[in-house]
Amino acid sequence: MAHEVSIRPITEGDIEGFRAAVDLVARERRYLSRMAGPSPDGAAHFVRSNIAHGHPQFVAICDDTLIGWCDIVRSDGDYESHVGSMGMGLLPAWRGQGHGSQLLLATLARARQIGLSRIELEVHGSNARAISLYRRLGFIEEGRKRRARYIDERFEDIILMARLDEPHTP
Repeated sequence: MAHEVSIRPITEGDIEGFRAAVDLVARERRYLSRMAGPSPDGAAHFVRSNIAHGHPQFVAICDDTLIGWCDIVRSDGDYESHVGSMGMGLLPAWRGQGHGSQLLLATLARARQIGLSRIELEVHGSNARAISLYRRLGFIEEGRKRRARYIDERFEDIILMARLDEPHTP
């Protein structure tokens, strides 16, 4: 029997699940810019800050377990209030089933509603699945940081991508 996955905004009750999911993906040492997830306090601060500031952060939940996340944090630059920086991840068993698309689409829709018209991200050059998803949803490559990360005795390029939307008008 297939398990139902719901996509919804994050709540404070999701903080530990979020921290655990980021930690698991980080420990794969293939997708994120860190080797481990945030501390409990760090995760709590990040989630509470996103909620307080209205930054879009959605989670994928199955059987009360957080299986993925996507967040877009608004830039705090004076001339960049229309810009958001995106991060996301899915637990390994849930990849390739469309949940990443659902998470990203929900988060992008909310970002547009709050006036974010440029969404930026960085992705490892070897992460073909993520790059394909981003391209499919309108992101384009804007640059490449060659040999930007050194992980497990190998260099990794970082691809800079962005998506531009028309500003939302109520």
